[in-house]
Amino acid sequence: MSEKYCIITGASGGIGSQIAKKFYDQNYYIILLDINKEKLENVMKAMDFKLDRAAYYPLDITDENDVKNILRHIYQQYQRIDVLINAAGICGEYAKAIDTSISNFKKIYDVNVFGTFLMMQNVLPIMIDQRAGVIVNFGSVSGLRGYTYEIAYGSSKWAVIGMTKNIANEYGSCGIRANSVSPGWVDTDMMKKTLINYKQLGLSETVNIGPINRPADPIEIAEAVYFLSSDAASYINGANLVVDGGKLCD
Repeated sequence: MSEKYCIITGASGGIGSQIAKKFYDQNYYIILLDINKEKLENVMKAMDFKLDRAAYYPLDITDENDVKNILRHIYQQYQRIDVLINAAGICGEYAKAIDTSISNFKKIYDVNVFGTFLMMQNVLPIMIDQRAGVIVNFGSVSGLRGYTYEIAYGSSKWAVIGMTKNIANEYGSCGIRANSVSPGWVDTDMMKKTLINYKQLGLSETVNIGPINRPADPIEIAEAVYFLSSDAASYINGANLVVDGGKLCD
C-alpha cells in the first residue's frame, strides 16, 4: 500500500501529539482523536499538520456508541487502518488504597482499560479483513512495580499490558501485532499533576527518575512507539517495551 493510516487516541497530550508528529513525518496519514476538540485544533496548528494527510475528531473513548460511530466514519472515509496507538490515559487522584474512592477507581479504569478495549474491539475487525495491522497500547512502570498510592492507576496499566498480550495471542495469526510501551517519568503535564498530587499527600517532591537522572522527552516515547509499529519490529508481538531510563533497575 502506498498510503498508510494511523489512529492516535489522546492525540492532544504531550506524548500523543509527538506520536502523531512522528508518524506524520514518516508519511503516514494520521487521524487524531481526543476528548477535547480545542486541544486537537491547537495541536494541528502547532505541528503544522496539513489536512491532506491529517484529520482530527473529538472522541470520548469511554462511550461505546461514540467509539463505534467515529471508527465507522473513519473506515468509510479511508477504507483502511494500519496502526492504532492507544495513548489516551489518565492518572486520576493518587491515594492510599484505604482512601481511594471507588468513583476515582472506576473513572481511571473507564479511560485506561475500557477505553483501550473499546478502541481495539472496534478496530480489530478492520485489521482482520486486511490481514494486517499493528496496535500499540500504553502500560507504565507503575503497572510493573506496584507503587504506593497508585493502586488504581498502576493496576489499570497492568490490565492494559495483559489485554495487549491477549490480543497478540488471539490475532497474531491474522497478521496483527499488538505490543505495549511502559514509560517511566515523562516530561508532560501528567507528570506535573502527579508531583502536585504527591506534595498534597505529604510526599517528597524529589522522586526517583532513574539512573539517567532526567525524565524522558515525549519524543523519546514516540520513537519507541514508532519502532514497534514499523517493519523493523515485524517479529515483536505481545511484548511490553519498558522505556524508563533504567528506573526499574533501581
